[in-house]
Amino acid sequence: MKLLSFKGGTHPLERKELSSDAHIKRVEPPEIVYLPLSQHTGAPSKVIIEKKDEVTVGMKIAEGDGKISVPLHSSVAGVFMGVVDYPHPLGEKKPAMKIKVDHEKTGEWEGKERDPESLSPEEIIKIVRESGIVGMGGAAFPTHFKLQPPPDKPIADLIINGAECEPFLTSDYRLMMERTEDILKGVDIIRRVLNPERIWISIESNKMDAVEKMKEAASTYPWAKITVHATKYPQGSEKQLVQSITGLEVPDGGLPFDVGAYVQNVGTAVAIYEAVRYSKPLYERIVTVTGSVREPSNFLVPIGTPFEYLIEQTSGVIGELKKIINGGPMMGIAQVTGEVPVIKGTTGILIQNEEEIIPGQTSACIRCASCIDICPLNLMSTELYKFISMDNFDRAEELGLLSCIECGTCSYVCPSNIPLTQYFKYGKAMIAKRRK
Repeated sequence: MKLLSFKGGTHPLERKELSSDAHIKRVEPPEIVYLPLSQHTGAPSKVIIEKKDEVTVGMKIAEGDGKISVPLHSSVAGVFMGVVDYPHPLGEKKPAMKIKVDHEKTGEWEGKERDPESLSPEEIIKIVRESGIVGMGGAAFPTHFKLQPPPDKPIADLIINGAECEPFLTSDYRLMMERTEDILKGVDIIRRVLNPERIWISIESNKMDAVEKMKEAASTYPWAKITVHATKYPQGSEKQLVQSITGLEVPDGGLPFDVGAYVQNVGTAVAIYEAVRYSKPLYERIVTVTGSVREPSNFLVPIGTPFEYLIEQTSGVIGELKKIINGGPMMGIAQVTGEVPVIKGTTGILIQNEEEIIPGQTSACIRCASCIDICPLNLMSTELYKFISMDNFDRAEELGLLSCIECGTCSYVCPSNIPLTQYFKYGKAMIAKRRK
C-alpha cells in the first residue's frame, strides 16, 4: 500500500493508546455552564435573550453578527444568569453567557426530521448557518461561509480530514469507529452542495482499523475513496493534506480552493448531517481528556462545560497537576485555570503532571537547520526567529512569516530549546496589531 505524504514534518511520540479504546461517553452537565460569545473565527455572537429567561436544549440564545459569524445555542436547559467576563481557552477573559442548569429538563435532542435529498444547496447552507456549525478540527471557521467558495473557483477535490495527527487526541478516531455511517451521510450532503469531481476520506496509517471500517461502509457510496497517509505530523493540516493527495501546493496567503480543493473535518461532517437531517444545532462535541489522568476518556460534552469538571470525570489527576492544555501538545495552548469552558473548537484536554513537564534551558541557536528541514511550509525558521528577536517584523513578513501554520514542529526539534512557535505567534500578532 502506498502511503501518501508531504515534504517536511516530524513524528512525535503519539501516546494515542491512552484513550484510543475509550468509547465515546456522554457527560451529564455541571451545575453551571459558561458559553463564550466568541467561539469561532469572525465576529462574536450577539445575545438575543434577557437575563433570567428560561432556556431549553438547542435553543438559539445569541445571533451571528455578520457574514463571518454564527449563532450560539444553549447546550442545557436552565436559566440565563446574564453575561459575565469569564476565562477563555484562547486566552484572557471574554464575555460568556452564564446558565444555571436544570438537570430535570436537560435531555438529549429531539428535533424535527428532514429529508436531505429534498433540500437545495442554498437551503442546506442556510440550515448549517442557523445551526451554528463551525470547523470541528480546531480552527472553528464558520462552515456555512466555507461552503460557498468563489464562483470562479470550482471544487475538484473534496477532502474529508480524518488524519488526526496531533499526539494524544483520539476524538476523531472514535467518531470514525463509532459513527462511520453518519460521517458518510454528512459527506454526501457536502457533496450535494459543492458538486466536486472527486471525494477523498483521508486517514493516517496508525488507524488502520478505522481505514477498514470506513472502506466497508463506503462500499455503498461509489463516490467515496479512502486514502491512507503516512503517520507524520502535521499530516492533518489542510495545506499538507491537499499536497499529499493532489500534489498541488496551496499558494502563500491562499486557501485550498485556490487549487480546487476543499477540506472538512470528519466531526464537521457529522455535525452537518445532524443539523440537516435532525434539525440539531451544534451545542455539544466530542472531547478527548487524556494525559496524566486515571481514566483517559472521550466524552460527548455540552459546550460550556468547565475543563476542571471534565478532569474530575476521569477519576482525577495522577500525581501533581502541573499543566492543562487546550488541544494537543504540539498546537495546544496551556491554560492559566481549569475554569475555562469547552468551546466549539475544543478537540481535547491534555493533562501533565510533574513527570510530564520537561524543563528546558534555552540556549543560543547553533544554526543546525533542523527547524528548516522539517518545516512543512519550507520557511527559514532561523531567519524568522532572528528578525522577530530584533523587532524587524517587516523583514519577517517578507520571509513568509504569515504563512506559518504554528504547527510547532520547529520548536519540537530545536536542540537549543528555543520556543520558535511562540516567537512566530508573537511576530504575527505584532504585524496584525500594526495593520489594525
